[in-house]
Amino acid sequence: MKKLIITLSLSLGFLTTTTYAQGCSDAGFCTMNSFKPNENQNEKTNNNQIKMGIFTGMADHEISVFGNYIEYNRALNEKFGLDVKITTLAQSGNSISTFGLSDLFVNANYAINPNLKATLGTKIPLSNGNKFKNNLPLPMDYQSSLGTFDLVFGLGYQIKKWQIATAVQIPLTQNENQFFASFYFDNPSINVFQSTNQFKRSADALIRISYPFEINNKLKLTPSLLPIYHLANDKFTNQLNIQEEITGSRGLTLNGNIYLDYELNSTSSLQLNIATPFIIRDARPDGLTRSFIANLEYKYKF
Repeated sequence: MKKLIITLSLSLGFLTTTTYAQGCSDAGFCTMNSFKPNENQNEKTNNNQIKMGIFTGMADHEISVFGNYIEYNRALNEKFGLDVKITTLAQSGNSISTFGLSDLFVNANYAINPNLKATLGTKIPLSNGNKFKNNLPLPMDYQSSLGTFDLVFGLGYQIKKWQIATAVQIPLTQNENQFFASFYFDNPSINVFQSTNQFKRSADALIRISYPFEINNKLKLTPSLLPIYHLANDKFTNQLNIQEEITGSRGLTLNGNIYLDYELNSTSSLQLNIATPFIIRDARPDGLTRSFIANLEYKYKF
């Protein structure tokens, strides 16, 4: 118990003192079922699971975000499983509000052994990343999706109680964004955004390390560290039709999470997830920055 109190105090201290930071950039794969803590345990009695979740947070440039999702997990047999998730996202700030479908995630899981699972999946965009307002294209920060078709591959491994996940997310296509900051020359709230015309986003790699603490037979606390490395600088095409690198967009974002799982009964549970970044990239033109985010999820197994 003493170890648990110390860990919780340190984790909450980090989260509290770094909420002014701007980061927590994730293109979608760190919230996939296979790469979250406490999700790789073998299910002996229930082959199906439904999840419904809502989340809220703060992004760059004083933009607030809100979204929800529904997810279905199916164990086909002792080795193979299938996950499907659909998401939405709303953003509001600087007198602009947007809402739309985000992405469809589909992935297959294979249990190599009881402690090691491989995942191969894809992110399918449900919008093209090029919303307009008043006939002007909006920055990526107001888009409900990156607008890219992505490949995702990863491994999840458990060593005693330690849970480790590693994954890569690679864009196979790019979006149709047409935003130039100069279009908003008379709007100082928007012309500070990075131009992202013909935006080309680079791949990401992550490692997640988690350790669960059993508070009682119904309540579990899981601190988690999540480094995400953006593998190369992103690019855009300027008004002279020349492609430019966005300096500083390559690099590390280090996120901290606290998961609180509560078992309602043998088939239903709730999960609260609170996250914030400790380290951020210098440039984050993709609009994924979150200085703070909270997610509440309901799970039902059958």
